[in-house]
Amino acid sequence: MKIAVVGSYGVGMTMRIPQLPQAGETLMGGVFDAGPGGKGSNQAIGAARLGAEVSFLTAIGPDDFGQGARALWKVEGVDDSCVVTGKGHTMVGFILVESDGENRILVAAGALDELTPAHVESFRSHIAKAEVLVVSMELALPAVLASLKIGREEGRLIVLNPAPAVRLPPEAWSMFDVITPNRTEAPVLLGIPADHGLSPKELIAQMRLKTSAKIVMTLGAEGSLVDDGSSVYAVPAIKAKKVVDTTGAGDSFTSALAVAIAEGRDFHECVKFATASGSHSVGIAGVIDSLPTREEIEKCLAQ
Repeated sequence: MKIAVVGSYGVGMTMRIPQLPQAGETLMGGVFDAGPGGKGSNQAIGAARLGAEVSFLTAIGPDDFGQGARALWKVEGVDDSCVVTGKGHTMVGFILVESDGENRILVAAGALDELTPAHVESFRSHIAKAEVLVVSMELALPAVLASLKIGREEGRLIVLNPAPAVRLPPEAWSMFDVITPNRTEAPVLLGIPADHGLSPKELIAQMRLKTSAKIVMTLGAEGSLVDDGSSVYAVPAIKAKKVVDTTGAGDSFTSALAVAIAEGRDFHECVKFATASGSHSVGIAGVIDSLPTREEIEKCLAQ
């Protein structure tokens, strides 16, 4: 089972805080941690932990953070042979996690913005060999579109994780097979205002007018709403014993979904498998530590 991932790598600087400060206010009492992240890297590692042979394309800086990334991928068994070392710094993200586990994230892309369609073209052979191509959108849009185009030319099944969301150009809507927005990303993809007043089901209906892809709208503690092209149905959440940190839940969900699809499972079962992966991840602090093994997902499903 082979999966190709095109996405980001970055270092997350996390501060766990009792409450957000007001403008101009300084609060004591935070707990700091730093660790590897980036949606693409998280998804690549998540898929590798579930038994996939994973090839990864991203761009990192010529710095200690970049060297740390190479060491991490070696340990996790992710093929980084096509990863680009750019001129800028490795991407960094500043993450504020409140006491209820909710998070707010700011990102400085650095070398990641140097990833071009030409770099994606050099990754074509890896895409061609994969059962599933996973693309996330922390990259510059031309690199995202090039990844989708090459994946389509090579006849691969493509999962687009549209985060962070931007309005998709018309031609992009036919260039993926599965899309996994959350309720805030969907209106951005559609180019409609935040105060749209549409329900998740209505948002999915608007997306269905633009694409024939399977749509999985993740709804956090409410589970997800799925339009598989023939019916629309809810997949309930699997309640975590305690929510510690939601930062990596979407990446955990996406990597497990891609693995289940590559294994040829029924799509409803794919989403349930991904749901269990996401549920496991929110109960553990730190993104990499929270990415589950197959045994941990199966245990979550059994409960």
